[in-house]
Formats: sequence, C-alpha cells, structure tokens
Amino acid sequence: MDWDKLRVFHAVAEAGSFTHAGEVLNLSQSAVSRQVSHLEESVNAALFHRHARGLILTEQGEMLYATARDVFAKLATTEALIGEGRERPKGPLRLTTTVDFGSVWLASRIGKFIELYPEITVSMLISDHELDLSMRQADVAIRFVPPRQPDLIQRHLRTMRLHLYAATSYLSQFGTPGTIEDLRSHRIIVYGDTTHPPFARVNWLRDVVAGGVHARPRTVVNIDNYCAILGAVQGGVGIALLPDYMTDGDPGLVRLLPDLEGPRVPAYFVYPEELRNSKRIAVLRDFLLQEVAGTSF
Repeated sequence: MDWDKLRVFHAVAEAGSFTHAGEVLNLSQSAVSRQVSHLEESVNAALFHRHARGLILTEQGEMLYATARDVFAKLATTEALIGEGRERPKGPLRLTTTVDFGSVWLASRIGKFIELYPEITVSMLISDHELDLSMRQADVAIRFVPPRQPDLIQRHLRTMRLHLYAATSYLSQFGTPGTIEDLRSHRIIVYGDTTHPPFARVNWLRDVVAGGVHARPRTVVNIDNYCAILGAVQGGVGIALLPDYMTDGDPGLVRLLPDLEGPRVPAYFVYPEELRNSKRIAVLRDFLLQEVAGTSF
C-alpha cells in the first residue's frame, strides 16, 4: 500500500472533503481526488461514498481509517519524542481535564508552567466527556475516576475534598441549617447530568439529605456543570456540595455543617504507556504535584 496515498487518504478522512484535505496538504483538489482513486484501485474497494455535501467513509474505508489513524498517531508520538531536546523539554502537549477543575484551578496556574518551559506548547482540552488517550485525542489527562484502559499509566496527585457551601446572601434570607435534617427545608443544588459525572458520588448531598427514607429537600435545582453550580451558590440560589479548591478565598461563601465531610475524590495524572519516557509529561507531572501540595484541594 503506497504510503503517500495512505497519507492523503487519512487527511481526506479527517477533513471530510477533497478540498479541505488539499488545503491541509498543500495540494490541489484534483490531485487529492486522484491519489484517493489510485488507492481505491490498489485495494480494489471503494473507500468513500461521494455526495454533493461531502464524503462519507464506506465500511472498508472505516476499517482502513481506523488503522491509519492509529499509525499516524503513533508516528506523531515518536516524532515528538525524537524531537525533544536533550537539555530542555519541548514540543506540543495536549492536556485534558474536567470543566470545573480546568476552568477554576488549572487555567490560573498553567501560565506558571509555560514560563518554566516556554518551548512546550500547551493545549488545554476542557470537557466532562472523557477523551480517549489511547487514540491520542490528548496526551495526558487529570481525571477524578481511575482509568479503565489497561495501557494507561496513572499517578495519584491528591485526594479532593468536598463540603457544603452557601452564600451569605442565601443564609441571611433562609437561615443557616444546623443539622442534616434542616437541609430538607432548604434549596439544594445538585449535579444534573448523571450520565457524564465529573467524579463518582457526584450527588452525595441529595442522598445524605434523603437519609435513605425517600425524603427529599423542599427544592432541588439540577445543574450539569460545576462552574455553573458555583455561580448559582454565589448568586444565593441554594446550598451545594463543592470542591474546596473552588471556594478557597471566596469571602461571600460559608462552609456549612463543618463536621460533615463529603466524599473524598482522588485525582489522577494519566497518560499512555508509549509516552512513559516523555520529558514533557515528566515535567508537567512534577509541576502539578508541587502545585497541589501547596493549595487547598
């Protein structure tokens, strides 16, 4: 199978059209189409359904694309490892984590890492949907659930602590609960999307208030984003279970029921086995370990 034609096919499958692939490869649309046609002849199978609105991979095309994507991802990894300087780590580094941790804690600290390692180009991919590190959708992840894939390396960073918080404006209007039972007469804010929770037992508060007897708080507000939950608490909407790193230093928030500990959530630094020897990964790991050691987490 001709390598150049396979490279063109991969670009077309990624871009979804001959024109866009040509822009990426700096080739004309006709040259790209011709290369794909020659590849289809060599494998004796149609790789794309051609439509006026674009290209769709055939079943055979999907099979070839899955293999080509894996090959090119591994080549990119190898190229980056070879290109890393002997003295200074350099090159691209794609880091993914949850929306709340990435937006509130990590984004404010990544600048310090960039100052330490200016030759590393950092891309932050912020999403509560888990990206596939094995398929190189990202190089490294900070996750709050243990990785399921066997070919991933994990390093425990620290255990995140969560407590109940409310705004002073809410408490002045509705009073301060003194017991778990008191919470049933308050507005409780919980995480609404349980199909993609950022960590396990995300709705621990609702279960604690219910007390196992199917009792429910007077009002439950469902929000499927922890940054939005924080904003709702700050706006006086109600009481929520929040990670301590999100509330640290906010004078408008009050920690409630100080003896009540929420679930403990471990944070993991996760990356593929093939990046074990990457200097970029190593310096980021060491930087994060130092940062979490010096913060409320």
